[in-house]
Amino acid sequence: MKVKIHRIDPTLPLPAYHTTGACAFDIYARETTVVAAGKLAHLPTNLIIKIPAGYVLQLSLRSGTPKRLGLLMPNAPGLIDQDFCGPTDEIKVAVVNFDSEDVTVERGVRFAQGTLVKIDRADWQETDVMRASDRSGFGSTG
Repeated sequence: MKVKIHRIDPTLPLPAYHTTGACAFDIYARETTVVAAGKLAHLPTNLIIKIPAGYVLQLSLRSGTPKRLGLLMPNAPGLIDQDFCGPTDEIKVAVVNFDSEDVTVERGVRFAQGTLVKIDRADWQETDVMRASDRSGFGSTG
């Protein structure tokens, strides 16, 4: 699949799949950012991507980011719509510093990852009854 991409800073690498079995590509920080202890920040990724029709870009942190940097995504996964690709629509990743000290994310660090996921749109068909019995709520399968 061919995907149009613009790097704001062309000296940083394009996103890359780092193993042959990787389903997600790694994303780099465009600039050094300090995330204050207990606070939210938006880390710039250097990328404007034209998501292909029928797909969504899902963002998450790399698995080692919480341990190495003390960061979590409050809205994981982040979803990037197909029409978010204007000239200033740089993708940013929202993170929360759950540590008790400020965290510095250095420029060029691989901290997040993205996956292009095929989607469909629902054609809602409203009904008065779903089925004869229910499952009793949260955690109902044991």
